[in-house]
Amino acid sequence: MPEATIKALVVDDSALYRKFVSSVLQDIPGVEVIGTAINGRAGLEKIASLKPDLITLDMEMPELDGLGLLRGLTDSKLEVATIMISSLTEAGAKTTNEALQLGAFDFVLKPTGKSPDASRDQLKADLAPKINAFVSSRQRRSHIPQSQVSPKSSADAVDRMVRRVSQVFKKPKILGIGISTGGPAALNRMLPKLPANFPCPIVIVQHMPPKFTKSLADDLNRKCKLEVLEAANGMIPKAGQILIAPGGSQMRVLKLNELPRVQITDDPPERNCKPAVDYLFRSLAQSFGDEAMAAVLTGMGDDGTVGCKLMKSKGAMIMVQDEASCVVYGMPRSVFEAGVADQVVPLDRIASSLVTATTRGA
Repeated sequence: MPEATIKALVVDDSALYRKFVSSVLQDIPGVEVIGTAINGRAGLEKIASLKPDLITLDMEMPELDGLGLLRGLTDSKLEVATIMISSLTEAGAKTTNEALQLGAFDFVLKPTGKSPDASRDQLKADLAPKINAFVSSRQRRSHIPQSQVSPKSSADAVDRMVRRVSQVFKKPKILGIGISTGGPAALNRMLPKLPANFPCPIVIVQHMPPKFTKSLADDLNRKCKLEVLEAANGMIPKAGQILIAPGGSQMRVLKLNELPRVQITDDPPERNCKPAVDYLFRSLAQSFGDEAMAAVLTGMGDDGTVGCKLMKSKGAMIMVQDEASCVVYGMPRSVFEAGVADQVVPLDRIASSLVTATTRGA
């Protein structure tokens, strides 16, 4: 954590949980809890008066729930990063995905430890890296020129952020996408722009727990011209389809009798991720070689870098999201600094760049 103090507000209708979350936050270096609120309505009032940097937010509350608070933030133009504390249920997954699209920074699961101390340790371990990611993101954005933070305002600025490809690539037969923090909102902006005749299947690893990926896939399927599904073991990826790795499992795509098939496994986490981008990309490198393509979008950490190196060694094309449009510039930065990125593209240009690469090669 940096030296500067992060001012936090805890919004939860349970007095016991407000105290619990506050004590966990106070134990994270660099965080100061400046207040609590009993529901979304009180939360909006406290945000306006106390001006916290970050809030933790329960989703189910009387008077005004978590989604209502996030809509109120949008309407009022108040700026504060939100980390939701979500339950591992289908309803919790659906609400969390809606909240991420409304601008919430990230989420953690309600701890389920066998003792209060175990739950406390679990919540601290989950919250600390999210808060670190928020702090890093805020520091990074404060050093990016405003013309780059809003690339749509200048076509020239966008063009300067696109690294031109000099190598000639084959048309890919499969596209792998790796994404994490900021992912649901980014996918909701990017994937609906892809045409119904997109020429190759898309397989995605979004770092999420079980149930959350199914909710994300269902939501995207309602918005996209392509069919979006949570992947299942034995599926054959095909053009016109987007398959999202199920949370809590690993996904790979292997060729069996010349046909690509999805395999969902219970193999261990990689880089503390399950599903892991590296796990998927490794299989694409092995099965498709120079007929695969990878895109790494917003997310914290470095999952995907090892996989991209392997894909690049086989002749695959690698695209990363640019720094200015990322919520967290971790995963794309790691790939870029490894020297294997062929294109660096703003979020709003990724769909068109993918269409170009998959229809004409690059």
